[in-house]
Amino acid sequence: MSGPWWRIGWRNLGRNPRRSLFTAGGLAVGYAAVVVMTGLGRGMVAEMIGNGTGILSGQLQVHAEGYLPERSVHETIGGREGIDVDALVGAVAADPTVSAAAPRLYGGGLVSAGDHTLAAGFVGIDPAREPAVSAIMAAGETGRLPGAGENELWIGREMARQLDVDAGDIVVVVAPAADGSLGNDLFTVAGVFRSGLGDVDASVAFIPLDALQQLMALPPGRVHEVAARIADPWDAAAAEERLLGELATDFPGTAPRAWNRFQPEMVEYAALFESMEWVIIVVVFIMAVFGVANTMLMATFERRREFALLLAIGTTPGVILRSVIWEAFVLGVVSLTLGAILTFPVLVWWHNAPPDMSWLYGDFTMAGGLIRPVLRVEYPPEMMVLGAVALFATALLAAVLPAYRAGRLPPADTLAGR
Repeated sequence: MSGPWWRIGWRNLGRNPRRSLFTAGGLAVGYAAVVVMTGLGRGMVAEMIGNGTGILSGQLQVHAEGYLPERSVHETIGGREGIDVDALVGAVAADPTVSAAAPRLYGGGLVSAGDHTLAAGFVGIDPAREPAVSAIMAAGETGRLPGAGENELWIGREMARQLDVDAGDIVVVVAPAADGSLGNDLFTVAGVFRSGLGDVDASVAFIPLDALQQLMALPPGRVHEVAARIADPWDAAAAEERLLGELATDFPGTAPRAWNRFQPEMVEYAALFESMEWVIIVVVFIMAVFGVANTMLMATFERRREFALLLAIGTTPGVILRSVIWEAFVLGVVSLTLGAILTFPVLVWWHNAPPDMSWLYGDFTMAGGLIRPVLRVEYPPEMMVLGAVALFATALLAAVLPAYRAGRLPPADTLAGR
C-alpha cells in the first residue's frame, strides 16, 4: 500500500531538487547538532564524575555509621576495638563491580619546614593498595610514593612551593592524637604530586597508614574508611545495596555509601546537563519547523493548479493531504540518512581521538571534579533515536498546514487564476 505513495513523495521532492536538498540538509545538520552536542555534554559529565571520584575519593566508601558528616577522629570502623582491616577490605573487594579497595585514616595538623608552616589534612594510605584505587597516586612529579612503615610524606606541588621543599627534604609534622596528646615527628618528603585540584595540591599530605596511626596514637586495627574503585561509577549505587546486606553480618556498624551520596553536587550537575539535552533538541527542531514549513508551503503553492485539477476530477481532499504528508515523510528519510552520514563519523572520531584543547586553556574544576581540556564525546544512543523521532515529527508537523490548505483549494477559482 505504501509503495505508490513513496514513489509519489519521492517524485514530488524531485520537482525542485535544490530546494529539497537544502531543506534536507538543514534537518540533517539539526540532527547532527543535537546528537553531537548531547555527546559532548555527556563527555563532560563523564569526565567530571570520572575524575571527581577516581582521583581521590573512590566510587564507593565504607565508614562507621556515625563517621559522617562530622568526621571525628574517634569514629573509626569497629569503634575503639578496631577491626580486621584486611578482612573488611577483602569483603568490599569481593563485590563483582569492585575492582580494588584500600583502607584509609584521616587526620589533620601542621607541616613545618624552616620558617614555613602550613595547616594540612593527612591521609593515611596503604602504599600497596592505594594506587589501584586513586588516580592521584599516578600524578607524581618528583620523587616516589611513600613506603610502608616509613616516616614519609607525599605532598602536592603547591604545598611544596609554599614550604619551599622538594623530594628528599625533612619536615616536621604535628597532629592531635586520639588519646589527647600532641603527636609530632620528623618526616621525609618522599615525593611531590600535581593532581590539578587546587585544594588537594595545597593542603593534603599522604602518609603511610601505619606511620599516621602511630602519630595519632591509634592501634593498627583502627581506620576511618575503606575506599573502593568501580569501573562504571553508575554501578556504585547497586554495589552499595549489595554491601549493605553482606557487611551487616560480619562487620556490624559499617555504612557503605556510593559516590552519589557523599558527592551529591555531581548528581545535580549531571541532572542539569540532562535537562539541557531536552532544551537543545526542542530549540533546534523548533527552528527547523519553520524551514520545513516554508519548503512545503512553496511546494504546494507551486502545484496549486495541479491539486485543483485533481480535486475537480473527483480526487478527495484526503488523497491530496496524504500525498503532501508522504512527501514530508520521504524528506524526513532523506534528512535522517544525510544526518547519519554526517553524525556517526564525527562521533566515532571524537570518542576515540578527542581533540586536546590544552593549548587554548588549562584544566578547571566543576563540582569537585577535574575537567581536562579534551573534547571527548560519549555515544548517546537514546538521543540518536529521540533525534530521529524529532526529525520526522518536525517534517510531518510542518507539512500538516500546507497539506490541509492544498486539500481545501477551491478548484474552479484556482483553475481560473482567481
